[in-house]
Order: sequence, then C-alpha cells, then structure tokens
Amino acid sequence: MIGIGIIEDDAQIRTVLKTYLDRQPELHCLGAFECVEDALKGFNRDLMPDVILMDIELPGMSGIDGVSLLKRRHPEIQFIILTIFHDVSKIFPSLKAGATGYLLKNTPLPDIKDGIMQVQSGGSPMSPQIAREVVNMFSGTSSENKKVDSSDVLTDREHEIVIALVDGLSYKLIADRMDISIETVRFHIRNIYRKLHVHSKAEVISKSIRGHI
Repeated sequence: MIGIGIIEDDAQIRTVLKTYLDRQPELHCLGAFECVEDALKGFNRDLMPDVILMDIELPGMSGIDGVSLLKRRHPEIQFIILTIFHDVSKIFPSLKAGATGYLLKNTPLPDIKDGIMQVQSGGSPMSPQIAREVVNMFSGTSSENKKVDSSDVLTDREHEIVIALVDGLSYKLIADRMDISIETVRFHIRNIYRKLHVHSKAEVISKSIRGHI
C-alpha cells in the first residue's frame, strides 16, 4: 500500500483528495495538512508518506520551499506538485527543488491516482499543458536559442539576481538574500530584461535553464 501525504490550504480540495485517495485499495492517506509547517509537525517520523501532493501557494512556507526542505530530510519521498500555476516561473523551480511530477488542479481524480502510481514506478507525471511548457522551454525559437555571452552582458550582481529568480524567490526575498532594497532589485531586473531582450521573469528563467545566459 502506498502512503500518501497532502499539503493543500483549500479545505474543500484537501477533503476531496483525502476522501478519494483513501477509497483506493492501493493507497492510504497518512495525513492532510493546510501548510508545510503543520505537515512537519503532523507526519509520523517513523511512517512518512511515499508520495506527497504539494500545492505551491500556501500560508507560511511555499510549496516549492517545502519540497526542497522535505526532500533534503527524506530523499526517498516522491513529490507531485498539484497547483493552478502552469507558467515556467513555477514549473522549473518546483522540479529543481525535487518534485517528480507536476499536475494542475483541474486534473481528474483518477488521473491524480494514476500520477501517484507513475511516480512509484519511476515515472514523472505531468499535465499536458505542463509537458508542452517543458518542451517549449527546451526547443524555443532560433532567436531565443542563441547563446548569450554573459561575461559581456550581465554583471555579477545581475547574475546573482538571475539565480534567485530561477530559485523562485520573490523580489522581497531577493532583496533580503542580497541585503539590498526592493527598488534596487527592480532596477537590476529592468537592466537584465533590457540586456537579454526579454519582457518577463519566465523568459529570464527559460534562458538560464537552457544555458543561454
């Protein structure tokens, strides 16, 4: 039997997931929590879940940070992100943090079950929209795929900010990490956009992940 954990702040979604998964003969929900902090207190350390369904936007610690933290403590756990977000600024930081799958919340319950079975069998379940985003990130257009000589373009400080964006940090957290003001972060990001000829965080993250910065 596969032990399941749920970390989801919407009480109705959390209840629906737990009720459905507990009805499946192959699955057993070991805990359903509103936030990562509650899960850290609530999971039995001697009986951790095999798979955790993790939302991204949570009260307190984000789901991405939660995956990173729990993965370091319990590397054997498989994580499936279950969220409304389908943009690259969320997808790749989630996968980088240690998530194995990424499903949208409109995924039918039987397909969520199939996703759980897939990760337990060594697969990486993704909603079709997410898979397309991943493919687009690595294919791109010829102009996007042109290698940028970062030594001539970005300063060391701007490189630090790009890394922070890939890590999924907000402007405030970037400011805290680098001990600068939020306005200074915005100033550097405007320069990064101008130098890389992009218009969004997602495009910066895309270029960085593909090694084009």
